[in-house]
Amino acid sequence: MTDIRYGNKVKKMSVGDKLYNGIFGLVFAILGLICIFPFYYLVICTISSPQLVETGKIIFLPKEITFSNYQEIMKVQNLGSSALVTLARTVIGTASNLFCTAYLAYFFTKADMWARKFWYRMVVATMYFSAGMIPIYLNNRMLGLNNTFWIYIIPGLVGVYNMILVKTSIESLPAELEESAVLDGAGYLTRLFRIVLPLQKPILATVGLFTAVGHWNDFFTTQLYINKPELYTLQFLLYEFLQQIKNATAQISSATASLGGTSNVQPTSIRLTLTAIVILPIMLVYPFIQKYYVKGVMIGAVKG
Repeated sequence: MTDIRYGNKVKKMSVGDKLYNGIFGLVFAILGLICIFPFYYLVICTISSPQLVETGKIIFLPKEITFSNYQEIMKVQNLGSSALVTLARTVIGTASNLFCTAYLAYFFTKADMWARKFWYRMVVATMYFSAGMIPIYLNNRMLGLNNTFWIYIIPGLVGVYNMILVKTSIESLPAELEESAVLDGAGYLTRLFRIVLPLQKPILATVGLFTAVGHWNDFFTTQLYINKPELYTLQFLLYEFLQQIKNATAQISSATASLGGTSNVQPTSIRLTLTAIVILPIMLVYPFIQKYYVKGVMIGAVKG
């Protein structure tokens, strides 16, 4: 680039401007490589020899390429059903959370809501106070949620922090938008779904990303509340598989060493492969909502 355009005027770039742009381009290129390299390293370790990965001999290029790690993981029992449970949980949980969070946030912006300040403070208080793990477990059991798919969905229908972000974003809209709809006879729900929510795509995309990542990565809920293998999430199943690999490694290593051989399954390479499998779906989804993400965060941070 040799010039800078200001409207209809063009200004030639000086040597200092070119040097400035060159230095900043180089700096951001280096920062970009630093951010990309961990993902690249993760991938090459999953397809390299487990023994070389375990000894730290993989740095920039894969060596002795093998897919044994993926083959071992594909042997895990109930892998397909767990993936479907995780996918269903992520889709249904994110959609229901967005609906309930946006619905509650919208009505907290209305001055004529009955006891609005009281209920808002009660909801916000749940961010700071919790009954504790045992009372929550007993409450879910009394509600009949334990060992059901709905334990993944119902307790997280509303995210208070996300609700505050959406509420702040809605309050930034001009009041005239809804006032004109009121003159046309539109009720609360009509205004919410036809006027407010279509203008909240950035913040909803941001909240949706946060929620989806939380549902996708969670395994602790399964560990606490689920005893049925058919309801295990992918993350919990892979976590259990990793624990089994760790426990069996010492025995396998000692047995193969006594025979003069080496084990083809190593905890480090398996752990890296599991990480690659878990983060891949999120990495594929993120580019499609990235354009909304930054704008949504900025909107939610304007005022509290």
